[in-house]
Amino acid sequence: MIFERFGITPIINAYGTNTRLSAGPLSDEVAEAMRAAATASVDILDLQAAACREITRATGAEAGFVTAGASAALLLAAAACMARLDAGAMNRLPSTREGRCEFLISRSQRNMYDRAIETAGGRLVDVGIPDRVSGAGVRDASAAEFADAITPRTAGILHVAQPHAEPPLPGIARVAREAGIPLIVDAAAQLPPAANLRRFIAEGADLVAFSGGKAMGGPQASGILAGRGALVASALAQMLDLDLPEAQFRAPAEFPALSQLAFFPRTGIGRSCKVGREEVMGLLVALQRFTSEDAATRQARWQARLDAVRQASGLVFEEAMAGEVPLLLLRCVDAPAVEARLRAGTPAVHVNPARLRDGMLTINPISLHERDCARLGQLLRAALAD
Repeated sequence: MIFERFGITPIINAYGTNTRLSAGPLSDEVAEAMRAAATASVDILDLQAAACREITRATGAEAGFVTAGASAALLLAAAACMARLDAGAMNRLPSTREGRCEFLISRSQRNMYDRAIETAGGRLVDVGIPDRVSGAGVRDASAAEFADAITPRTAGILHVAQPHAEPPLPGIARVAREAGIPLIVDAAAQLPPAANLRRFIAEGADLVAFSGGKAMGGPQASGILAGRGALVASALAQMLDLDLPEAQFRAPAEFPALSQLAFFPRTGIGRSCKVGREEVMGLLVALQRFTSEDAATRQARWQARLDAVRQASGLVFEEAMAGEVPLLLLRCVDAPAVEARLRAGTPAVHVNPARLRDGMLTINPISLHERDCARLGQLLRAALAD
């Protein structure tokens, strides 16, 4: 394996699609698409136009393109909301002359990844009191509180999609629509189900960010930004290499709003978010595979990995579901110590630590390679015996 050539020992990833652990193995089809893409040069704008056609079919959005991950998509989405199709405003980011730089977010939805909005020059404004999360009560932010928080400085609203997110997306969408401001949905980890590719657009989102390197099965450094055509075009313009004579530029039919730019902006604030041909093609093949595979087939593949772990270990597990993803739960007397022994082994084994305080090791099958399942079962048994 190529890693050993550089002195790196691969791990067994039973944690899930965690970026720190490089997510899961690519399918042969996705890996081959990336390899083949690396053998020729293409015009990146033409490539993103092709990506737009695939993404709009999958999401129902007006437009979309491939980004360097969901965080890059959020950064570009914020930049689009602040600059729109004003090339001068694009040049000034992360500063804003008119001051429309604030993004409203429910206080209960704040997270490590919303810094992408601030990186573009935005400022997050918390709305509501998350008593239901802190345990102090039952209330959370309401759509009416969002409406009350809108000012002339409001550039958009950020909604982090989770099963129990408050306020619900449709109510927030009505507020955003009535105020004439864009609504961004962070749906990085909201696949599966595949229906979520269309759900957030259908419920009123103006821009939606998805991760490509999680359950979709694409390259780890890939994602999708989809939504309203003019906003998507603004985001794309702030990532593209536009170092060419303006007379040579032709806006593709997939991104007609690019022709509304009064002049070419300088290299945009999203330039560090650029994505290569290999990631674009790998993501598109992964998207096709994900949308063509039914949930039962996908779930059966994941369940087979867990069954192999169970059989090789001879241990008694509890079962659980995380949406459509089956999980194994292993109850331990001293779960933190067992988890530490697993990480210290060779190969290192990483399990999901979310329930360590409950005395549980969580085995997630998404990033497990079939070749590692039996070995994982044996290492779990050995770690419990120590």
